[in-house]
Amino acid sequence: MTIADLKEEKGFKYLEKGEGETLLLLHGLFGALSNWEDVLAYYSTKYRVVVPMLPIYELPLLSAGIKSLTEFIAKFVEMKQLKDMTLLGNSLGGHLALAYTLLKPENVKRIVLTGSSGLFENSMGGSYPKRGKYEYIKERVEYTFYDPKVASKDLVDEVFDTTRSIPKCMSIVAVAKSAQRHNLASQLHLIKIPVLLIWGLNDTITPPNVAYEFDRLLPNSELHFVDKCCHAPMMEHPERFNTLVQDFLTRN
Repeated sequence: MTIADLKEEKGFKYLEKGEGETLLLLHGLFGALSNWEDVLAYYSTKYRVVVPMLPIYELPLLSAGIKSLTEFIAKFVEMKQLKDMTLLGNSLGGHLALAYTLLKPENVKRIVLTGSSGLFENSMGGSYPKRGKYEYIKERVEYTFYDPKVASKDLVDEVFDTTRSIPKCMSIVAVAKSAQRHNLASQLHLIKIPVLLIWGLNDTITPPNVAYEFDRLLPNSELHFVDKCCHAPMMEHPERFNTLVQDFLTRN
């Protein structure tokens, strides 16, 4: 599925494919729907896979943050009348999966987190995003992968185009700062449902010690590391990622 397959309904834009139990996929701050391409292709033959576009650049600057994005997800779920969901979140998307579960626990059956924020994340040197310098953006996008070749030209171009917009840069900074302030450590014990943690062993943004801390604080979690992998296991090692998730779904 591509951006051309986007559906629009009552102000929401999303991808939806397949039938059955619902998997709701949440992308990260610089994430795109394409980040979930392999996951969507694999699971849409067995599940109903839904991927909303998060309005990171559309929110009023003063309210751009975790609270507004969580409320957006709540309104989207209500509009689609989704129940008994499995939430899959990467980076900021993982943070939002946890925040939504704390807000509406009755709608969530299980969670899959990969490279999630919510406890700690390296803000990529503090100066990211820097406008107008393609090579710099290329280097920072490559930084999120163990193998720089995963950072395709299309992906770098997409991020570069985003960072050329001053309003979009301001939104990114506002959401990133909100994520850093919105620490979930004191609330994770309230999430009793099964949580699968899939972490890149070489993650430089949410390092392995963050995964261990999530595993310690969540009452019903299991942790798996993927070697030679950085911040987006579902992109760098999609087969391994999908196998781990499928096993988790089957058992829980």
